[in-house]
Amino acid sequence: MAMAPLFVPPPHLLFLLPATTSSSPAASLRRLLLPPLSCHARQVLDVMPQGDRVAGPRAAEGAGAKGATAQVGVATRVAGTAGRHGRGRHGGGARPWRRGEDRPARGGQHAADDGKVQGTRRGGDLKQRREGRRWTRGETQARESGKAGNSGRGQSNASGGNASRKGTKKAKGGENEVKLRVELDMCSKRGDVIGAINLYDSAVKEGIKMGQHHYSVLLYLCSSAALGFVQPAKSGNAGSGIASIGQLHSSSTQSVGNLEGDDVQSEGHSEDQEGNKTDLFALDDGTEKLSRIPVSDELREYARTRGFEIFEKMRSEEEKVPMNESALTAVARMAMSMGNGDMAFDVVKQMKDQGIAPKLRSYGPALTAFCNSGNVEKAFEVEAHMLESGVRPEEPELETLLKASVAAQQGDKVYYLLHKFRTTVRQASSTTAKLLEDWFQSPTASKVGKRKWDAGAITKAIENNGGGWHGLGWLGRGKWTISHSHIDRNGACLACGEKMTIIDLDPKETEDFATLVAKLAIKRERRSNFDNFQKWLEKHGPFDAVVDGANVGLFSHKHISLSKINIVADVIRQRFQSRKLPLIVVHNRHLTGERMQKPSNRKLVEKWKLSNAIYATPTGSNDDWYWLYAAIRCKCLMVTNDEMRDHTFQLLERDFFPKWKERHQVRFNFEDSCVTLQMPPPCSVVIQESENGQWHIPVVSEEGSLEKDRTWLCVTRRN
Repeated sequence: MAMAPLFVPPPHLLFLLPATTSSSPAASLRRLLLPPLSCHARQVLDVMPQGDRVAGPRAAEGAGAKGATAQVGVATRVAGTAGRHGRGRHGGGARPWRRGEDRPARGGQHAADDGKVQGTRRGGDLKQRREGRRWTRGETQARESGKAGNSGRGQSNASGGNASRKGTKKAKGGENEVKLRVELDMCSKRGDVIGAINLYDSAVKEGIKMGQHHYSVLLYLCSSAALGFVQPAKSGNAGSGIASIGQLHSSSTQSVGNLEGDDVQSEGHSEDQEGNKTDLFALDDGTEKLSRIPVSDELREYARTRGFEIFEKMRSEEEKVPMNESALTAVARMAMSMGNGDMAFDVVKQMKDQGIAPKLRSYGPALTAFCNSGNVEKAFEVEAHMLESGVRPEEPELETLLKASVAAQQGDKVYYLLHKFRTTVRQASSTTAKLLEDWFQSPTASKVGKRKWDAGAITKAIENNGGGWHGLGWLGRGKWTISHSHIDRNGACLACGEKMTIIDLDPKETEDFATLVAKLAIKRERRSNFDNFQKWLEKHGPFDAVVDGANVGLFSHKHISLSKINIVADVIRQRFQSRKLPLIVVHNRHLTGERMQKPSNRKLVEKWKLSNAIYATPTGSNDDWYWLYAAIRCKCLMVTNDEMRDHTFQLLERDFFPKWKERHQVRFNFEDSCVTLQMPPPCSVVIQESENGQWHIPVVSEEGSLEKDRTWLCVTRRN
């Protein structure tokens, strides 16, 4: 589907735009555009003129020289091979032929002539075979042309020569495309915007066909520079949402626009250069420098202009390059760099029209542009479009919206976002907490809210929602008081005394979650193994707790300690009226070997087996699935320090799993053979809204800190 032109260069930039097919001197252009930079910046960006060299990247010049040397080497090897073939066939001792001299005639004129004819023929065949092998993946025709050259042995030289030339031409075109891809990937890795643009200009001049990956890397670099910073990285570095954009004129060290996904992923050839990255960004004192390179205003404008030019060529009828999400997202970022939120938003809309699924990062430019300009209504239009497309905003996007809403003093938007934070991230980061404090301390916040409300309706709404919130709007009027508080062991706020709620988990959601875990486990385990476990659990369950045996037994140990598992099992059973041993799930490899032959270990294993309190997962299985499923199915506690963040747990439903984990995980610590258990918190650690309009907002704490030390914002009305 044809796209409407997105960008017309401003008149004052027209003189800067070199013709697409011309070879304008890059060095002189750089003199016009770029101020002198530091030695470090010159080294990385390659923006200063290098004498009177010919325009074009140094890499291309070096590669050309290298290629010429390689061609000479091929000719020498071919001729040498021909000589050896003649010598082997006729038994002569002729030395290898050297370029530029007549072939020696040792062993008689007839033998020499015969060897010359045979050697030349075989040398020609070998050369054709070598040329025919110059193909890249996907270029079947080039390979077939080479075969045609080989089969020309019994045909006329003219026929074989034509086929060989065709194969060589096509193979060379493929080589140039691969070479360009490697060089562009290296420019992306170094953050070399000018070098990449020079490569593009040279490729256009030489008629090298560029594909989706070439254009995506070019647009990535141009859009990054247009935003003010370039981060040297492989061209497929992960990034998502606003977090991958960064803020204009920001001193943050986060990425300014890495494009994730397979469509812009570097190949293995760029992996070989990984060591270059630290060399480029090492300071004189040996410490590593932050790898975001600031870009001058002139280079920003130049990169943006060339970026739009490159995009127009990419989508031209001549090129017919399939459009993809990463290229369009780069265009949206360039639009954002001009403060043009409408253009950035239109780009996302065009994605859907062309059947391209937008990603979270696709919406970042439009959302940021509208929020930076104070156009809150348009920003929430972007958020609505995200939800319609099945893309859920995360904390950075919500924080950007909150900042704009607080600045615009729009109370209804702030209320809406508070509940979005409650459902999406549950807790507030330190920056979000500061924004919320600014809101509650503002004059507008004291004026929003209902003076009268139906208390019964509020109570019923809280019950229907499972506790902790009603969602019916601000309640009350008057100034707010903000306290930094803690929650005691009974779940009461130490500042206002209000009891925090344990938000109920929907029984149906819990059942669906158990089914999901079982399905995922069966896909990744042998079905018979997990089926056997489910039957065993049905027979010997339920349990009051499940112990992750490996996580407990390997705590501060190289080899598993069954005595530590036994200590935890005995302590946790004392908390339950049944005094039943918990289920210990451990991989069978931990129950074999010399250590397990010790009488103390054998005695413990025998005790657990007699009580049906241990399950050894089979060889080749992942025990995480077993103890997780058992805890969900038995609706019981789960003893582990595993934070459950790896790929196994990322497959799980991200709304329900954090709530379930919070209510069921028991952490532990050992000191001098004594174990301390950290039971689940006495309340749900989530933003809570009370029936009288008060708010309690948990702030994200450092990993490993105790729940009793977590800071909560206690927000109440003064009257």
